[in-house]
Amino acid sequence: MSEDGRKIENVIIIGSGPAGYTAALYTSRADIEPLVIEGFQWGGLLQQTTDVENYPGYPEGVMGPAMMQEFRDQAERFGTRFVTDDVDRVQLSTDGGIHRVYVRDDEYLARTVILAMGAEPKKLGVPGEEELASRGVSYCATCDAAFFRDKQTIVVGGGDTAMEDATFLAKFAKDVKIVHRREEFRASAIMIERARGADNIELLTPYTIAGFEPGDNGSLSQVVLSDTSGGEDRTLAVDGAFIAVGHRPNSDIIEGQVDADENGYVEVEGRSTRTNLAGVFAAGDLVDHTYRQAVTAAGSGCAAALDAEAYLRDTPPDPEAHWSSDPEKVEAGE
Repeated sequence: MSEDGRKIENVIIIGSGPAGYTAALYTSRADIEPLVIEGFQWGGLLQQTTDVENYPGYPEGVMGPAMMQEFRDQAERFGTRFVTDDVDRVQLSTDGGIHRVYVRDDEYLARTVILAMGAEPKKLGVPGEEELASRGVSYCATCDAAFFRDKQTIVVGGGDTAMEDATFLAKFAKDVKIVHRREEFRASAIMIERARGADNIELLTPYTIAGFEPGDNGSLSQVVLSDTSGGEDRTLAVDGAFIAVGHRPNSDIIEGQVDADENGYVEVEGRSTRTNLAGVFAAGDLVDHTYRQAVTAAGSGCAAALDAEAYLRDTPPDPEAHWSSDPEKVEAGE
């Protein structure tokens, strides 16, 4: 209990998806009694995904929302408690003391916190993009390429990720066009040459996406390209469009409190999930800017749970540890 008689949780998990729910499963089975603040849009990006065919244990594939419901149900079976709301702010202790998590007017206290807020793909913000998401517009080539076998496709972007996505997609699609707004690509020379070397990949510059348009069946049918050099717009018939312009980690609520790289991805110690703050762990796409797969996120969530369990076992509560109740300091992240 806290000094004013309130409960102090052993662990609070912020976020859901494969990382958060796996961390919940492992900590609940270890009798740590986790509290998951899963957010209104619980389940992460897989809630916005249709067929998932590359997660082990589902030989016939599974719908993303159905899989996330099963993850959640399994964690709940072992005693995980959930708050289906968004975290507004956190106050993480800098000296191994009590961490505070705020949801609207409610304050939660915890000895350990697992950060599993994930990352969001950057979007183009053009007409038709939202409406056609998972109906031809995708943000993960390694997830969805197999659905576009012998189809006409485009990849939007100019970096290494775009080249990697196009090269992978070319194994399945009939045709892949890499659309980039500049004549020059920022990708490494070896990745550009690898893409150029594929018979069914074409580099299409300098164009931006003006909009996506559906066909009679409601799926993506064509894309409108705008020539950035002042030429005429073009319309391409496509079955699939893969957006590869980067990701943004959902790290706003912990900005300035936990060490992160220049892009906002939380930094951890070696192969562990330990952050620079005692009792604070990070997992999933909030940390991973390389693989970003459901199965790797789940593995990371498992590691965070084991790290948190070891911390709780080896670090007895310190009644002298400082934790401020000053609202101004909370707002300032102190």
